[in-house]
Amino acid sequence: MAFVRKIGEPAVVEGFKGGKGHVLARKILTTDEEMYNKGRVFNHMVLEKDCEVGKHTHSGDAETYYVLSGHGKYLNGDETVDVGPGDVMFTGDGETHALRNEEDEPLEFIALVLYK
Repeated sequence: MAFVRKIGEPAVVEGFKGGKGHVLARKILTTDEEMYNKGRVFNHMVLEKDCEVGKHTHSGDAETYYVLSGHGKYLNGDETVDVGPGDVMFTGDGETHALRNEEDEPLEFIALVLYK
């Protein structure tokens, strides 16, 4: 199943995971088959100023973020960590996280959710 495609326009998702503002989300892989049924999300994401991915807990899966550009505040359980380009954040099954952008520059990252 080799292919080449352009990533389309982003979907604007208001209140993503209960967070403030919106998230711009572009699907990189779009079907279960493309992920060999091992995951549900492989997206290019953008958080503009004062927008966030709300605090949520993973159940039966794990999520990895990879920051491409911008800076943000990452909630890792109960600890908040400053993140920026090149940082990788991993949240395992049963763990909680969130991400917010307080800066003028958009926070751009890749999100990957794989099943446990």
